[in-house]
Amino acid sequence: MTTATRVYVARLAGLAVFDPNGDQVGRVRDAVARVRDGGLPPRVVGLVAEMPLRRRIFLPIGRITSVDAESVVLSTGTLNLRRFEKRPGELLILEDLLDRRVTITGTGASATVVDVAMETTGRLGDWVLTRVAVREYTGRLSRRGHLHQLEWAEVAGLVGEAESQGTASLLAVLDNMRPADMANVLQDLSDERRVEVATALDDERLADVLEELPEHDQVEIIGALSPERAADVLEEMDPDDAADLLAELPKPDQEALLDLMEPDESAPVRALLDYVPGTAGSIMNSEPVVLTPDATVAEALARVREPQLSPALAAMVYVARAPMATPTGRYLGVVHFQRLLREPPAAMLGGIVDNGVDPLATGTRLNEITRRMATYNLVAMPVVADDRLVGAVTVDDVLDQLLPRDWRDRDQQAGRD
Repeated sequence: MTTATRVYVARLAGLAVFDPNGDQVGRVRDAVARVRDGGLPPRVVGLVAEMPLRRRIFLPIGRITSVDAESVVLSTGTLNLRRFEKRPGELLILEDLLDRRVTITGTGASATVVDVAMETTGRLGDWVLTRVAVREYTGRLSRRGHLHQLEWAEVAGLVGEAESQGTASLLAVLDNMRPADMANVLQDLSDERRVEVATALDDERLADVLEELPEHDQVEIIGALSPERAADVLEEMDPDDAADLLAELPKPDQEALLDLMEPDESAPVRALLDYVPGTAGSIMNSEPVVLTPDATVAEALARVREPQLSPALAAMVYVARAPMATPTGRYLGVVHFQRLLREPPAAMLGGIVDNGVDPLATGTRLNEITRRMATYNLVAMPVVADDRLVGAVTVDDVLDQLLPRDWRDRDQQAGRD
């Protein structure tokens, strides 16, 4: 396997990291460089890789044997699993330099950093930052500036306190990440940078990422938005996640945001906020897949294929009389996803409905929910009130309640290492 002699760091983000046996150990999230005196380009000292369970560790550059467009390969399978922390005098290339406002020394023109290249020198395993890709700043919304590839010394403002830093290039690097991984990256940014990057996301993407952040980060970011935009983002969230976020806000702020939401979007959120915490009603998702008994297997399979559904929520189709929106008409039972795969596409759900799964009441407590899901090996259960389906509790809802309240918080995880 060959190793490139010059690599642009933004292209490394997300690459798989393999040990010598070919087993994947993580993914690249950034590169670390150490600032040198005398205007010399910083020396790259290693990469930051994300391991399972969202742990970021440091990979010394000397233990990397191969870097190409598809992967990074290590010389050893023995890794230091201590959580990475940036030291004084170090730069995180993507976090600290991307979108940074700089000056092209030859012309005095302002520009923003788009990417940074690291390059091998004559000594084995020695990499330095050599070139910087910058886009000249025009100040005009309708016109993009010229892209320049310059030597490190030809750009001023790369080291030290940033004059300003945008978000476009960093967002491009993060664009293909899953919401949970992107939330993980955001937690490693400074408070100011986290809010700056998060608020630059579109409403749907921001809603997905907020659902994966700890409550204090959610509150910080939603508070940085205008009330109108905050309401739009809440509308994009699952009702149970929106209710959890709003529950962290003062009552006047809750009401103000609920009033700004569309009535059909705010109604299920208001209903969830009214349930007693720790009950099925308070943790359920009020928008499961609901179909009438005369719907076909083909229709049901089309619904559970919708990409916005979590695997747990797509594991069952709930059968009820009209209306389909919760609270529905009379609840009839469920059809498991596996049963749908075994039946002809034209078969009607009413003929294969399973009414042997006793639904939960809205007031069922968490310990009883957990016991029943474990007893019957279920990943989701219906929640019924007055013989009408009002929602479904999924295994991820239950885990959210059982795990420590701060389980998403990277700072707290670091304290437990």
